[in-house]
Amino acid sequence: MKLSALMAAVLLTVAATGAQAADTLAKIAESGKITLAYRESSVPFSYLDGPNKPIGFSVELSNAVVEAVKKKLNKPNLQVALMPVTSQNRIPLIQNGTIDLECGSTTNNSARGKDVSFAINHFYTGTRLLTKKSSKIKNYADLAKKTVASTTGTTNALVMRKYNTEKNLDMDIVLGKDHADAFLLVESDRAVAFAMDDILLFGLIANAKNPAEFEVVGDALQVEPYACMLPKDDAAFKKVVDDTIVGLMKSGEFEKMYNKWFMSPIAPKNAPLNLPMSPQLRDNIKTPSDKPAT
Repeated sequence: MKLSALMAAVLLTVAATGAQAADTLAKIAESGKITLAYRESSVPFSYLDGPNKPIGFSVELSNAVVEAVKKKLNKPNLQVALMPVTSQNRIPLIQNGTIDLECGSTTNNSARGKDVSFAINHFYTGTRLLTKKSSKIKNYADLAKKTVASTTGTTNALVMRKYNTEKNLDMDIVLGKDHADAFLLVESDRAVAFAMDDILLFGLIANAKNPAEFEVVGDALQVEPYACMLPKDDAAFKKVVDDTIVGLMKSGEFEKMYNKWFMSPIAPKNAPLNLPMSPQLRDNIKTPSDKPAT
């Protein structure tokens, strides 16, 4: 009986600690600070335009959430801290409370949903290949026995390894620490292709030294949603984030933001991506969903 009571007390303590750890709004209110993650080379979602100056579509989503949090907490002078993250460390930094919100180019899938929560989906993409036009690579079969790059900690790396095994292509898959690093592997001819979300590949080409040298090829291996990432099981904070994104979608502001970053000239080279909104994203604007990829 005493043991059961002790176990119950322990479980209550763990539950209380977990609830406290997941109360992001209370943490922000107490500290007077919200910490946002950003990516350094996820064009046009979150990338640097000068030292410590993140810009992009997802950065604007983050900023909109900050304004909503300020209003919710009645803290107009809330401090905003910015922290760069990579594909590899973004989830642990959300889990341990170092960052409160990550809006970058993160795929919302069921596996990650065990560790973190996701807001309303705000983009849809699929794995394709960036390659030099001179390579003559047109699809995945052309990669047999060749060196192919991807990025550490991404779903794309997992997809390519699985595809490599299933199709017996004997590819040598090498991983860059970030998207810029993986792109450099192709640029310097250490890899014949870079497998990544197609939108990120278009962004890298637009900002390359010689954009005309590169192209995006291959079938999309799968379609996956992007969403902002936040602490697991924090319903109150997720509601603020979701309400902010849904509000932008319903007001028409989301589409204006989309056109700014995907259809118009963007920094640093003032080159447009010219990527119209996908049918999946248009459907998601009509009926907002946080449904993950499998």
